[in-house]
Amino acid sequence: MIILGVILLILGAVFNIAILWTIGIILVIIGAVLWILGTMGRAVGPRRHYW
Repeated sequence: MIILGVILLILGAVFNIAILWTIGIILVIIGAVLWILGTMGRAVGPRRHYW
């Protein structure tokens, strides 16, 4: 999810498309939160870890 967010951020910056930039930021933030929760040992959904 983080990688997809970064790709959308780059595409949004290169092609100057604001919606890609916004979706990219949201995906990076959600991916980072899930990654942090997964590394803390908390179950994320049905998974014990998230990567």
